Amino acid sequence: MKALALLFLLIAANEAKVYGRCELASLLKRNGLDGYYGYSLGNWICMAYHESRYNSRVIGPPNTDGSRDYGIFQINSRYWCDNNQGPTANGCRRPCSAFLNDDIREDIVCAKRIVRDPQKMDAWVAWRNHCKGRDLSEWTRGCRL
Repeated sequence: MKALALLFLLIAANEAKVYGRCELASLLKRNGLDGYYGYSLGNWICMAYHESRYNSRVIGPPNTDGSRDYGIFQINSRYWCDNNQGPTANGCRRPCSAFLNDDIREDIVCAKRIVRDPQKMDAWVAWRNHCKGRDLSEWTRGCRL
């Protein structure tokens, strides 16, 4: 019986944290993303939804250049983190594994670095395709911020 309980604890510990929309909005606001570089909180929530469905431990499939995307913001290994699987600029100076846990503070720091780059939020294809130029008020509607 103890072994079975331990097995369930290990399985639960390895499950990804999937944030609720308002829970994530509150966390991102507390960490300074609302209005960061001119992007409202709705932009960040919309982007995170379309990139990872708010899942903190997602690793995307290989991209055409062999890179992969990591975590809640799908941070790319070619430019922003090092996954030890190919060339990288490692602009955030972090291993990609740093973006695969429930504590997304490092993800937020890296996202801030990415948005300061000339592409800004256009660096995220999902943001360009689903969020850019749209009314994003629905993404924070009903959240107590």
